[in-house]
Amino acid sequence: MKFLLTTIILLTLFSCNNGANKAVEGEAKNPVIFADVPDMSMIRVGDTYYMSSTTMHMSPGVPIMKSNDLVNWEIVSYAYETLDDVDELNLENGKNAYGGGSWASCLRYHNGTYYVSTFAGVTGTTYIYSTNDIENGTWEEIKFHPSYHDHTIFFDDDGKTYMIWGVGRLNIVELKDDLSGIVEGSERVLIENASAPAGDNIGLQAEGSQLFKVDGKYYLFNITWPRGGMRTVIIHRADNLNGPWVGQVALQDRGIAQGGMIDTPEGDWYAYLFRDYGSVGRIPYLVPVTWEDGWPVLGVDGVVPDTLNLPASKGLIPGIVASDDFSREAGEPDLPLVWQWNHNPDNSLWNVNGEEGYLRLTTGRIDNTLPEAKNTLTQRTIGPVSTGETYIDVSNMKEGDAAGLTLLQQKYGWVGVKYEEGSKYISMVTSQSGTEEEVERIPLEGENIYLKATCDFTDLKDVANFYYSLDGEEWHKIGSELQMQYTMPHFMGYRFGLFNFATKETGGYVDFDYFNIKIL
Repeated sequence: MKFLLTTIILLTLFSCNNGANKAVEGEAKNPVIFADVPDMSMIRVGDTYYMSSTTMHMSPGVPIMKSNDLVNWEIVSYAYETLDDVDELNLENGKNAYGGGSWASCLRYHNGTYYVSTFAGVTGTTYIYSTNDIENGTWEEIKFHPSYHDHTIFFDDDGKTYMIWGVGRLNIVELKDDLSGIVEGSERVLIENASAPAGDNIGLQAEGSQLFKVDGKYYLFNITWPRGGMRTVIIHRADNLNGPWVGQVALQDRGIAQGGMIDTPEGDWYAYLFRDYGSVGRIPYLVPVTWEDGWPVLGVDGVVPDTLNLPASKGLIPGIVASDDFSREAGEPDLPLVWQWNHNPDNSLWNVNGEEGYLRLTTGRIDNTLPEAKNTLTQRTIGPVSTGETYIDVSNMKEGDAAGLTLLQQKYGWVGVKYEEGSKYISMVTSQSGTEEEVERIPLEGENIYLKATCDFTDLKDVANFYYSLDGEEWHKIGSELQMQYTMPHFMGYRFGLFNFATKETGGYVDFDYFNIKIL
């Protein structure tokens, strides 16, 4: 994950080596999820798989996904509603948690209890969440200092619990029986130089630890990034947790790396890894694993296959993203799990009228640009080509308000309505140049508007366009094409977002009638 990334790493973020893949017979295709689901951690309980992932500064956070076949996933829970109460996560006092928040969680199941651990540099804290019901239960929180970077939690057969973390030099510490902190004096170096199997010219030192025990042997997964090369999977093996550890390069293919391994009830093994894929984000791959001389061998002749002998994908809608007409039956939650707020929301300034079917966003403070705005409601974009569409009532905006539909990252774009000097305008805004710029505006006569954004991630094309319509039938392109770019300050794939913010006075509101997402 993110740790002292250098300029050379930024310039080579998306690895080449795009040679032809060898395929294995089957129906599923890689990537298994063409959306931003990075830093996966996975378990199997019986015949059901669960996976946690990273959503950084979003709230709620640490999504928990469920699958019965390793291919088709749905979000079933989050570990927390809000990570913590600090200015950065609250988007207050000029501070933000872009590129921060929590990441690289570790999901485990032990003695009937599910555990998710994560960390946050912005709070200097390590967090452990637990529940007996991963799909419907509430999560109990334990937190302690310091913040253990890219850690793995491990429940060993001797009844002790350990945490391994670090970058390059990997450390291990024993946790107290109640997981409330570390056992004093137990911290030590586990592997002095975990990057060594990949050579001595390393740009990104080994990180992203995930530890497994199979047939009495310990297997520690990490990634590293040799200079001039690509993200590389490193596996260390030991007969004893105290070592000695022996490491080797396990995979170098298109930068597909970072994760761990999982077995099926039938005894097959797969590695779950992700690939940096431009502006859509970091997308998950499954890699067949065979065993030779006690080592997991990843891929087919060292290559990640395009197809897998697993059930075909039924699509990411509605398990990962979904349309929403904001109509609700009694007892249904205001927001389905596909939605996340950009930073911690102010819950007094939004509501879903489930009977009439709309989302209302009300302004409560003055902001200057979209990334500063409270209560931007988001969903992932998905590849290869997807579109998001909404319909809003802008009749209750106030002077200086801006509301609409965005594609959110550091270099964002949006289409929406501005209310300035007593008049409303359809506007397309972009930060393509590094500063926010209005590219085009058109007077709006009525009080309702249809808005649409399309994004094309095919072969790293990474372009987006914005449209408006007055009747929902005839669409008009507005503004300029957005060249989307995955940037480290946000460290997240582009998100569709619904927003409303004030630049002059508070209390204005807009009603979003629906949000539709489609794969084109």
